[in-house]
Amino acid sequence: MNQRGSPDRDAEDGATLSTLRAPDAIELRHLRAFVAVAEELNFGRAAARLFISQPALSRQVRALERLVGCPLLRRSTHRVELALAGEVLLERAQRVLADVDQAVSATRSVGGELESRIARMWEPLLDLAAGDAGLQAMRDGNEELLAKFEPPEVGVRPVNAGGVQALQLDPAPDAPLGLLYLHGGGFVMGSAYGYRPLAGALAVAAGVSTLVADYRLAPEHPFPAAVEDALRAYVWILDRGTPPEELAVAGDSSGAGLALSLLLSLRQQDLPLPGRVVLLSPGVDIGRVVLGPPSGDDAMTDVQRDQVSSFRDLYLGPHPVDDPLASPLNADLTGFPPMLIQVGTGDTFSDEAHALADLAHEHGVDARLELYPAEAHVFHLFWSFLPEAADALEQAGRFVRELRTNAVAVTADAEQGADTA
Repeated sequence: MNQRGSPDRDAEDGATLSTLRAPDAIELRHLRAFVAVAEELNFGRAAARLFISQPALSRQVRALERLVGCPLLRRSTHRVELALAGEVLLERAQRVLADVDQAVSATRSVGGELESRIARMWEPLLDLAAGDAGLQAMRDGNEELLAKFEPPEVGVRPVNAGGVQALQLDPAPDAPLGLLYLHGGGFVMGSAYGYRPLAGALAVAAGVSTLVADYRLAPEHPFPAAVEDALRAYVWILDRGTPPEELAVAGDSSGAGLALSLLLSLRQQDLPLPGRVVLLSPGVDIGRVVLGPPSGDDAMTDVQRDQVSSFRDLYLGPHPVDDPLASPLNADLTGFPPMLIQVGTGDTFSDEAHALADLAHEHGVDARLELYPAEAHVFHLFWSFLPEAADALEQAGRFVRELRTNAVAVTADAEQGADTA
């Protein structure tokens, strides 16, 4: 019997009876950490799954072991195994977490909490756009929005990447530098500092250190300044010893378009392309050159359309809007590496994501388009509370991690071939 005088649920299965109340200090995060490690039997994979660093995950598991008073896992340099006490806890913890998740999901679905929470976060910035606020007010509002997101536990250090100011996000002290992240903001807003939460979550999911470039913004630095900075940051990573086939480039919204502009610039200069590209809610048709003028069923509001046009003018100035380097949906993508494209089904830029996937396939590029039931543009920003966003970043991280897995396999095959010879 438990303290409330009712039989423990496990007693019906003939299991041990609970006679003690669990310590109040045990939190859901402790149970989630333990369950992730117990299911993966690997701290690295479990940390990526939870979007936390491996040291933080280890601390949570050790804290749980101290609270329950016995070891739950057996660790060695090569493997992780469940202790007998861990086997006893695992099924019960899984059941508790499933019940909690189901309760929260049911509550949110009734109250529409997630959608309203996202709408409330976006509202101040949208009001600025509707009120025709100046650019500096929009920049400040954008940074205030980004500041509402809690960054994951990663190491953060400023670096000068070939003359480009940047932040390097390290999910673990020994994580290899394997990802260049280019933030969104219409080429006129955004910062490496503001995008720490999103880029940091992707860094943890991918298990690689990530360089977030603080490329120059328009109108102070119009096209092609952003492309030049992205190129310098990319070359800096290569100069640090990262093989191009083990390097991925990622970006969101206009940053995704900048990622493709970077690849086009690399090809023009006969420089090696990265191994993979991750494009989150991509904005790749800056002048809607390919998609054409808005139609009656265009999901973009008048305010959004005016804002995109304003940002385009600030970025391009008199430069031709149909230049593929500025509007990659107008480009030849032949020879590009595999790309992952993710977008919400209700995103006003979803048509560009579909058009980009079609264009990539036409040019023989291995492109994967993933659709998620989300309304917000760059819904990935809300990964800390939106399940679809967390799942999308986990998939994106796995896509990047495959680079190193493939590289290890190729190296092993080459060594085996040399031994055979």
